[in-house]
Parts: sequence; structure tokens; C-alpha cells
Amino acid sequence: MTQLLDRSVGCLVGAAVGDALGGATETALPEEIRARYGGWVTGIVPPFHENWAARPLAPYHKGDGHITDDTLLTHALVRVYARKRDHLDAFDVAELLVPDLIEQVVHIPDMGREAVAFHRLAAAERWLVTRLWHAHADPREAGVGNICNCGAAMYMAPVGVVNAGDPVGAYDEAASIAGAHQHSYGREAAAVFAAGVAAAMTPGAAASDVVDACLALAKDGTRAAIAAVVSAARSYEDWREAIGPLRAAIAPFDTVGEAYRSPGLGARRPSRLHSIEELPIALGMLLVARGSFEGAVLGAVNYGRDADSTATMAGALAGALGVSPIPEDWAATVSAASKLDLAAPGRVLAEVATEVLARDELRFAKRAAAMGSLTGSRMVTEAQGVPT
Repeated sequence: MTQLLDRSVGCLVGAAVGDALGGATETALPEEIRARYGGWVTGIVPPFHENWAARPLAPYHKGDGHITDDTLLTHALVRVYARKRDHLDAFDVAELLVPDLIEQVVHIPDMGREAVAFHRLAAAERWLVTRLWHAHADPREAGVGNICNCGAAMYMAPVGVVNAGDPVGAYDEAASIAGAHQHSYGREAAAVFAAGVAAAMTPGAAASDVVDACLALAKDGTRAAIAAVVSAARSYEDWREAIGPLRAAIAPFDTVGEAYRSPGLGARRPSRLHSIEELPIALGMLLVARGSFEGAVLGAVNYGRDADSTATMAGALAGALGVSPIPEDWAATVSAASKLDLAAPGRVLAEVATEVLARDELRFAKRAAAMGSLTGSRMVTEAQGVPT
């Protein structure tokens, strides 16, 4: 289990570290980031908004190593897996995840206090509670009507870990889970991101293998956007040089527009032609960095816009690949500033993934036995090595 444990921990620590670094530059544009910090961001930095507490809509202390709602939701999903210890679906979101978000008291670093995670969620994520807790919507369809953004995708890394080595299984499971939260290309991105993590967890995988797995499963605008971004990314080896070309590549598929803080009326509406921005850019930066954690995350951080979510995804994918280590000083600073054991969720998830695999083997053995009886043939389950 050593490699599974290492990659699971790497994935979730990588996601949290990416989230914390990206939180500082969220909503800013690359030129604004360089102006604020006197050049490229190369590590943990203070908040972009020096007087962050005076922002009435979002008075969050992002920066200084504080994780955001991306990690809060990721860890909540890990707790759900730890309770069920099996695959999840949309009904588990209603029955397990939503109660966790409104009842489980956690430390919220960028609010500086203990509270339930619901208090930190943005409107698109509070939709989960509105639709599933208050409106009693069918969990399989509850995501319909929400804005299409990265809200579901940003916490789907655990699905990829549980389905390590099985991108198709991760895609299907995440599509079911995300149906309770998102629809259209928001839901699609969640499924593709989980598939990417599952591919990254495969021994011997490289960044190109992750991209190939995502392209093989992605549909409609999400696939077209990933294809355009990774095509541009293949021409670069330095994230600094790639930022502009990657933004140009995703622009035709992005509904938010160039004025990131002032999206138009057409922003985030369902479409089969569009895509969220964060996942394709994360994959592009992963490819530019050749799977290196530091390069993939810093590329996402300095890209700006929804930097915390983009860096969360880049960090999760790079951490799962394990091509290069996560800088120890980054992880230590984020852990201390956020008052979190960053490795603990990864250890829990590795245990759960092992148990789920055992359940899957039993389920497949029963199916193989049934098919053997139906076809009159002698079948052998590869996992069990037992003739049926």
C-alpha cells in the first residue's frame, strides 16, 4: 500500500497547498499580480488586497498560507468516504455531505475562527444546502439551475484517489456525485477532473497520460477547450511564457470574459459549447511543467483569475503523479497557518480506497459467476484468480 498511500497523500496535500498559494492571487490578472508583488509569485505571499478585512462581500484572509473553501469541501468529501467506505453517488451528497457542511465544526483559516463549513461557502456551493436540505430536490437533478462554474470540480480529487487507475470509473462516480451540485459543463468538468486524478494515480503515468485520459472521456465544449489548451501548452516549457497563450486558447470557451471581476449576463450559463476555465488551464500548466509540482502550481497561481481552484486542481494532479516532491516549506507553512494536518485526509482516503477495491473485487466475482452461468462458459476473474 506504500505507493497508494504516498500518492493519496501527495494528491490531497498538493491540492491544499495549491489552494493556499492560489488564494492570494484569486480574481487578479497576471499583470496585476506582478504589480502587487513586484514580480512573479514564487511561494506563499500575503493577500492581494492588503486591506482584505474591509471587503464587505468577501472579507476573507486569503494568502499567508490559508486554505480556502476548495480544501474545506475536499476534506468534507473525504469524511463522507470515511463514513460510507464505498463508492458514492448523488444520494450520498444529500444524506452525508450536506449534513457535514451544516453540522461539522471545522477551523476556517481565512475567516480565522471555528464554524461549520457552510458559513464559508459561496452562493453556488450553498446551492447544495438550499436544494437538498431545504427544497428536498431529487439529488440526481439538484444541480440543474445552478450557475455553471468549477464549484463541483474543485473538490473531486478524492473520487480519483478512490478509483485510482480507473479513469472511467472515476468519471462515472464524479458525474453522479456532481449531479447534486452542478449541471452542464460544470458537472462535466468535475467528472473529467476526477478521471485525471485517477489516471495520475496510475504507476508510471506522466503528465501526457493524464491529459490523454481526460481527452478520452471529456465531452462537448470541455473536450474542445482541453484540446485547445494542451495544444498550446505543448509549445512551452516555462509557465511564465505559457500564461498568455493558454489564456488565448481557453478564451473562446470561457463565458466569464476578460473582465473577471465583472462577468456579463451570459456568464456561467449552461452550454454544450463552453467550458469552465480552471480545469483546462490546470491540465495545460501540468503539461508545461512536465508534471512538476512547483511549475504546475506556480503557473496556475500566476495565471490569476480563479487561481485558487486552478492551483488546487494542478496541485492535486501533480501531487498524485509524484514526479517531483511538494516543497516542504510550502506544506509546513500551509499546515501551520491553516491549523490542519494536511496529510491526514490522504491517509484516510488510501485506507478507504483499499476497502473499496476489495468490495469491487467481490462484486465483480459475483458478476463473473452469474455471467458464467448465463453463458455456460468457465470464466476466471483476473482479480481473484478463481474459476467460476
